[in-house]
Amino acid sequence: MSAEADIQLPRRSASATSLPGLEGAADESATVQEIRNELEFAQWYDTAGVELREATYEKYQSCLDELEMTTSHLDSLLRDSSSTLDLLSSLSRSFKAVETQTTIFQQQCEGLLSAEARSSKLADDIQENLQFYDYLDPASRRLNAPGAGNSVRRKDFSDMLRRLDECLDYMQAHPEQKEAETYRARYRLLLTRALTLIRGQFVSTLREISSGVSKRIADRQLNDTTMSALLYAKFRVGAAEMKDIGLEIQKRAVPPLDPKQGAEAEYQSLLNELHTNFSATRGKLIIPLVRKRLNDIANAPSTSKDLVAFARGSISYVRGICLDEFDLWGQWFHGQQGLYDFLESVCEPLYDHLRPRIIHETKLVKLCQLCTLLQTRYLMDPEEEAEYPNPNQLDFSALIQPALEDTQTRLVFRAQAILRDEIEKFKPKPEDLDYPARNTRVSLPGKENKQPVVSGKKQSHREPVSPVPKLPVIVDEELDSPGEKDPRWDFESRSVFEGWYPTLRKAVWLLSRIYRLVNQQIVAFDIEFVSPEVTFDFSGVTNTFWELRERGGLFNPRNLVHLLGNGLLPRVVENMLDAKVELDGRLRTVINDFTNSFAARMTAPLPSTVTAASMPQARAAVGNARQVIQKEVPELRRLLGNYITDTRTRETLVAAVQDNVIQLYEDFFQVYTSAESAGDRVVGRSNGKGRADEVWDVETFTDWSEGVFSVGIPKLEDPDEEVEDMSSDRSV
Repeated sequence: MSAEADIQLPRRSASATSLPGLEGAADESATVQEIRNELEFAQWYDTAGVELREATYEKYQSCLDELEMTTSHLDSLLRDSSSTLDLLSSLSRSFKAVETQTTIFQQQCEGLLSAEARSSKLADDIQENLQFYDYLDPASRRLNAPGAGNSVRRKDFSDMLRRLDECLDYMQAHPEQKEAETYRARYRLLLTRALTLIRGQFVSTLREISSGVSKRIADRQLNDTTMSALLYAKFRVGAAEMKDIGLEIQKRAVPPLDPKQGAEAEYQSLLNELHTNFSATRGKLIIPLVRKRLNDIANAPSTSKDLVAFARGSISYVRGICLDEFDLWGQWFHGQQGLYDFLESVCEPLYDHLRPRIIHETKLVKLCQLCTLLQTRYLMDPEEEAEYPNPNQLDFSALIQPALEDTQTRLVFRAQAILRDEIEKFKPKPEDLDYPARNTRVSLPGKENKQPVVSGKKQSHREPVSPVPKLPVIVDEELDSPGEKDPRWDFESRSVFEGWYPTLRKAVWLLSRIYRLVNQQIVAFDIEFVSPEVTFDFSGVTNTFWELRERGGLFNPRNLVHLLGNGLLPRVVENMLDAKVELDGRLRTVINDFTNSFAARMTAPLPSTVTAASMPQARAAVGNARQVIQKEVPELRRLLGNYITDTRTRETLVAAVQDNVIQLYEDFFQVYTSAESAGDRVVGRSNGKGRADEVWDVETFTDWSEGVFSVGIPKLEDPDEEVEDMSSDRSV
């Protein structure tokens, strides 16, 4: 142990190092005689040493004792420290053992806690799963109890249906559980039982309301206001409640996402029964009243014999009934499923009255008026019709469509009969074929066009442009009503058609009757029924083989197979020929044939080939051709005047014949000059005139033909107009 352990060792001062007897010895030495030799010094030294030891012995002895005591004390402290260290080591080992045991105990506690948590979660899961199984008994007792149908209107009944849906969904989602299929089937039966109770309550409510209304109607005569209150106000009283309970069936009548072909929703039959019962109940009350009202309209003097008047009155009445039933349906049901089937049954009396009248109607005008009435008043405009119809509005066009189809069918049949009997099988009389004398006997007002044959640009300020067609229409004994007349087609004078061929008059009359009906469908008809012109395009084949030839591999099978779909096969091209274009093409063909035939007759004396030997004959042929032209031009104008009343058209055709004659003469003149090129004679003109016995050049012949044909000159009213305005008409 160190000296710092509670034991203080005696410390000697600096003075303590000196021997205790030195001071006295020094005093005595002062009395000692001086040492004179070594012997004396040795004696003196021995004596001094003895005296010094005797003087310091006690102090040294006490210091030694103290040191021994200190050593003993330090040894005891070392022993105590060793024992303390041993004790602390044992305590440390004990603490480590306790810590090890505590850790083991903690782990065991944590294991117990986790086991408890797993057991608690398992118990909760079991309890959660069992609630879907435990609900079977109370639901079965409630639905099979006496008077279970009376609880349908309570709110907790909807909650019970929701719980049944949840149980069914759980059984559907956990098919691996042992009793899932069994409980699923039993829950399905309970849900069917609950929805059947709803159906029964719905039907009984309808029956009660219907029986009360029927009894009131049978007891006494009722006016329209009371009848409306009975037929609609009584049914609106409990409609909201029935709509809510009926919604429970409708929500479960949803078809599956991927239904099989022909499959329907599971509870669709129950929903159909609701619609059927409601329709049957309303039909028993409404349809007899509709039949009675339609019979009254049919027997009324103003509508008994007039198809259009009867249709207007009866359709307006039935439409009002359908609107009321549409509103009442919306108060009983969500959606329109089954609605239009019911409304069609309400419209059956209307069909029963209209169909026989339409079949027996022989007047085409009445059928056209009926079609116009249905199309304009009750059908939606295709241009204004939205992509998705408004579910809150009645689509009456779907209900009136059968009547429109019957009318159109009858109209087509009558039109075909008129075409067959009065046009195709028409047998003309001699006076019908007496042309052109027939035209000369008929005086058509306004047939002569007093305007000159000038370009369209100058004519535009003389005659106002009107979008109405100038083609008149026959006005026969079947006159339209003032509201049905079309100013574009109807004329008051019948004399304008006296010169027409009878079949043409009948065809124009027939077209005028059906014009308004097919006006909307004319474009679709052209596209659908016009036969396309099919051709094959082989350009791709040529280009493909040329490409193979350039880059090589023409006979490589792989390249041929690869190019089968890339142009090796010819393309099929379909060209839809428009009816107007086709008619215009045929008209051009007829005009060209007419002008070419007259031009060929006028230039028939001109030879097609000229040689040096036949030059005199060619010059003589030119003179003959001029004589023929002078003779044929009046005949041409006479024929055109007999058959064409429009001056502009006649002059345009005369100008076309003149152009063809000039062109043929120009061809002849080229052949003549080629044959004469070897000689020195040059064909020319002198002051715009040529000799009668020589071949004129083209310009001289043209000037001469202008005077012969006189296109447009006799009819000119404005002396300032020039003949060159004919250029635009000749180009036509």
